[in-house]
Amino acid sequence: MIYLKRSILFVVIPFLFAGCRGDKTTCDIKGTVLKAQDYKHYVDYFNRMEDENIVQAIPDSLSWDWMKDNVPLFDCPQDNFREIYYYRWWTLRKHIKETPVGYAFTEFLVDRSYADKYNLIACAIGHHIMESRWIRDSQYLDDYIHVWYRGNEGNPMNKLRKFSSYTPYALVEKFKVDGDSAYLLDLMPDMINDYGKWEEERRLPNGLFWQEDVKDGMEESISGGRRMKNARPTINSYMFGNAKAISFMGSMAGKTEVSNLFSGKADTLKNLVETYLWNPESMFFETLKEDGTFAEVREAIGFIPWMVELPEDNAVYSEAWNQLMDPEGFLAPFGMTTAEQRHPEFRTHGCCNCEWDGAIWPFATSQTLTALQKLLHDYQQEVVTKADYFRQMELYVESQYYRGRPYIGEYLDERTGYWLKGDQERSRYYNHSTFNDLIITGLVGLVPGSDNTIVVDPLITADRWDWFCLDRVKYHGHELTIIWDRNGTKYKKGKGFMLFVDGKKVAERKDLGKLKF
Repeated sequence: MIYLKRSILFVVIPFLFAGCRGDKTTCDIKGTVLKAQDYKHYVDYFNRMEDENIVQAIPDSLSWDWMKDNVPLFDCPQDNFREIYYYRWWTLRKHIKETPVGYAFTEFLVDRSYADKYNLIACAIGHHIMESRWIRDSQYLDDYIHVWYRGNEGNPMNKLRKFSSYTPYALVEKFKVDGDSAYLLDLMPDMINDYGKWEEERRLPNGLFWQEDVKDGMEESISGGRRMKNARPTINSYMFGNAKAISFMGSMAGKTEVSNLFSGKADTLKNLVETYLWNPESMFFETLKEDGTFAEVREAIGFIPWMVELPEDNAVYSEAWNQLMDPEGFLAPFGMTTAEQRHPEFRTHGCCNCEWDGAIWPFATSQTLTALQKLLHDYQQEVVTKADYFRQMELYVESQYYRGRPYIGEYLDERTGYWLKGDQERSRYYNHSTFNDLIITGLVGLVPGSDNTIVVDPLITADRWDWFCLDRVKYHGHELTIIWDRNGTKYKKGKGFMLFVDGKKVAERKDLGKLKF
């Protein structure tokens, strides 16, 4: 296999499934509390529940070997949460592809005509980074990013900017888990160059960025169109997050000029989004059409500014979150819709043509839940609660079944839970969203940071589960274990909420709340 770093080629030897890569420590690692073998039955079931349609780097026969070496272990009393947690790692593994220039992650297993080389599609790069940053062997994700930015004879892939992207932002979020500053800073020139290309191609005279809804990965929306150059909350939030991330990289590298330049770009975008995309009548961030008027529809993309912590922390903007749990807004029996249900054009674009006019898309669900995490962790507001986060996660879990078996696909009917492309091979195992990252950083509450402080702020309340455990988490070069055990009888490590680092208890409290070490 050829591995790309800048324009220099290094040859590395691929292993059978690359779970250990000859590293005995990685292969033999055991959790402080949980035993990997206790969860093997899930993988045995997944392997036999249906045919193996397409095989890439790691076949089903090696899926357990890969998972026991690479994924954090999770335990909780709610069976469906636990099953879908391991199912999502099992499906993610299917998308690892070995290319001539390194490992990569596909979005569809089946070939798509609009994909780049190796059947890669740029739409979900951010999702792939956020989810895969928890994989113990960093080579998969490290290779993947190099493939996109240097895998075309040392240059970026031809279709890198075919879809809106928050890659620089996601890379800093990855760094907050692995602490690999050398890898991050080596990519800084690539990120600066890419940001400049977006400015050349997509910036409006007023400073906002425009995008067609299909190139946001959200075609047939109420607010947009395939050829409409609208200023959307998506791309403008992404570019804010990207600018903030590059400023962070510049500061870390001691390049004050770069840090200040991109900090200024982020500040400018923050002001523009709050000034031009906030509709004070609907109390929501909306798409601004080419003619300068609001699209006059609340869509899930209006929550994305919080995903990158763009909005000012004030009660006015927080009002938008009233729509999340409103049955006329975004709350439906099988999750959160992509447009408000009260709108007269809700679900009017014709079923099963990838319409984003209201049906539930895991892509949007996972982005909104990430935004909700940031709101609950970092903002002062009284509009939504931890109970709302849990309820939306519960709906997300319940939606990931089809014909009685675990399933993740493209999109589903908000009232019946029917996967609208469920019988199409293209939809099977659709790698277009996050889930396990939401368990780790949301429900369990491990809040990744750039320093050596560990913060755990769970978004689940004690009345829901009497116990849970996240074990064998590789974080900043250490092994973390997080335990909630109300009575101390489940894991026998003590009563209450506890944090272990490298097997040693370093913080605890009797109730379920924030821990810091």
